[in-house]
Amino acid sequence: MSETHTIRAKFFNVLGNFTLDVDFAAPAKGVTALFGPSGCGKTTVIRCIAGLIRVTDGFCDIDGDIWQKPDRTFLPTHKRPLGYVFQEANLFPHLSVRKNLLFGAPKEKPKDRPEIDFDEVVDLLGVRHLLDRAPRNLSGGERQRIGIGRALLTQPKVLLMDEPLSALDRRTKSEILPFIEKLRDHFAVPIFYITHDMTEVERLADQIVLLDKGHLVASGPLADLQSDPSSPLSSSREAAVTLHGVVESFDDKFGLLNLTIPGGRLIAPAPPAYVGEPRRIRILASDVSLARENPGRSSILNVFRAKVVSMKALDPYEIVAVVALGEQGEGARLLSRMTRKSWEELGFTEGQTVFAQVKYVALGAGRGEPEE
Repeated sequence: MSETHTIRAKFFNVLGNFTLDVDFAAPAKGVTALFGPSGCGKTTVIRCIAGLIRVTDGFCDIDGDIWQKPDRTFLPTHKRPLGYVFQEANLFPHLSVRKNLLFGAPKEKPKDRPEIDFDEVVDLLGVRHLLDRAPRNLSGGERQRIGIGRALLTQPKVLLMDEPLSALDRRTKSEILPFIEKLRDHFAVPIFYITHDMTEVERLADQIVLLDKGHLVASGPLADLQSDPSSPLSSSREAAVTLHGVVESFDDKFGLLNLTIPGGRLIAPAPPAYVGEPRRIRILASDVSLARENPGRSSILNVFRAKVVSMKALDPYEIVAVVALGEQGEGARLLSRMTRKSWEELGFTEGQTVFAQVKYVALGAGRGEPEE
């Protein structure tokens, strides 16, 4: 990670019975998810970034803009160019949607970053028809979209989102997620996104910061931590890997997308898409099986030659294997969850060439960051 276009945060403090001890860096672009169990310190971290909590030993550098240093440098919250989206939108009931959106917008546009235009935000969030309404006449999802728009229109250098979907029901969450994907893909504003829902992380994030009891467990690109057997992400029952693919073609007869991924090509049922369109791909460890020989013709469309990188015992009876696609294992990494019996009876070993069969692929909308 280069020294420029980077966010660096380091906070240490004892807050009553809770000790915060984190030190991480993230790119000043895309979505960085803060993930961990309730009470692990996710909200405390972004409140430190926002300057709402001042720890005695803290450092915060937002793409070269120093907000805090241990030498007592501390920029107060009202001087930090940030947008904050809470669990509840907290709109002003006496103001129209338009005035809520513009509340906090600076009179002079900042010169050190791209301007975020009012009409651009309104159209991207699909709220133009709501501009003259009062907040009491909005649904929960509409209120949250207005809250997101208001935060963007403060022209932030970083956007902090603290479980923005947790107060919404499942149906409303599914309505809001595409809008968050749009703002991730459209605006050059880095986002710190707090959630306890791994499916949100897999759908939205490029980077992840794992926390537990106030301490940093790991941080880095999402796909790297997902495919790292030492990471707690790979041990989960819902363990998966998020890949970035590019649409190569569409099979109109069978309704299948052909996508290029590092180390191979993937086939997935999906609506038509433009050639060259980037897509996020989620593959569960439980949907990947391994074979020593080419399985030949079967109902499974995606079979890749791959190499076993490593394995980890999950318990006495199950293991998770990491495989890298391609003849030389130069491609994307997948997880394969299997019984110890299968591993031993098939004689799998690290470094061995195998055939990885992918039974199901979930495609996400929106742009993904290509792997380098």
